[in-house]
Amino acid sequence: MTMKSVFMALSLFSAFAAPAAMANDRYRERPPVVVSPDLSAPWVTQLGGANVRPVVYPRPPAARQPIYRQQQAAMPQRPNSGVTSQRPARVQAAAVRPNAPVRSQIAPQFLPQIVNYETNEKPGTIVIDTPNRFLYLVMADGKARRYGVGVGKPGFEWAGTHKVTRKAEWPSWTPPKEMITREAAKGHYLPAFMEGGPANPMGARAMYLGSTLYRIHGTNQPWTIGSNNSSGCIRMRNEDVTDLYERVNVGTTVIVI
Repeated sequence: MTMKSVFMALSLFSAFAAPAAMANDRYRERPPVVVSPDLSAPWVTQLGGANVRPVVYPRPPAARQPIYRQQQAAMPQRPNSGVTSQRPARVQAAAVRPNAPVRSQIAPQFLPQIVNYETNEKPGTIVIDTPNRFLYLVMADGKARRYGVGVGKPGFEWAGTHKVTRKAEWPSWTPPKEMITREAAKGHYLPAFMEGGPANPMGARAMYLGSTLYRIHGTNQPWTIGSNNSSGCIRMRNEDVTDLYERVNVGTTVIVI
C-alpha cells in the first residue's frame, strides 16, 4: 500500500514538472524584456542577452514658455478674418509704439515756383491768398513768385493791408499773454521769452506787419506748410522765408485776403 502511494505521487510530480520544465526551456531560448526605468521614455522593448543593461532615454529639456511677441513678429501676416483676440491686440499695439517718422516733405504745389499771376498790384507787393495757402511776390509781366504758407487756424483768420515795418534774422519770440493763457488751458506751457535759434518757432527770418502782432516768419515745423495751423501769423519754410527776406524791404505792402 505504501509503495503504491509513493509510486502515484511520483507519477503526479512528473506530470506537473514536465510542463514547468518546458516553460523554463522556452524562456531560456529568448532574452528577457527590459523596459527603460525612465517613465517619460517611449514604450519600446529592448532585446538582448541576460547581461543587457537597461536603456535609459535622456529626459527632454523643460519646455520654455513661448514668447508671444517674438513669435507673432516672426509669423507672416494673415488676412483679416474679423476675429480679434486679446493677445494679438497687445502685440499690434507694441508694434506701433515706436514714434512714427515725422512728415518732412510738403506737397509739390507748395514749393517755390514762378507762376502766371494777373493783378493790378505793382511789382514787389506781397499778396497772401489765405484760402489756398499761397504767398505771391508780384513780379512784372503778369508773373509772380509763389510760395506755400501756413495760415491761421479756424477762428484766427484775418484779412487786411499792412506794411513791413521791421525785419529780423533768427528773431526772438515773446508769446502774447493771450496765447500763453490759451495754451495753458490746453496743458501746453509756453515760455515768456525765447531766444532766436533753430528751436525757436519763429524760424530763421521774420517780417513784422504794421502795428499788429502778426508777422511773416519761418518755422521749425516745415511739414505744417499748406495747412491752417497758426494763431494768425503767416509761416513759411526757413529756406523760403530767407529767400523772400532778401527780396523785400521795409515798407513793402502786404495784402492778406
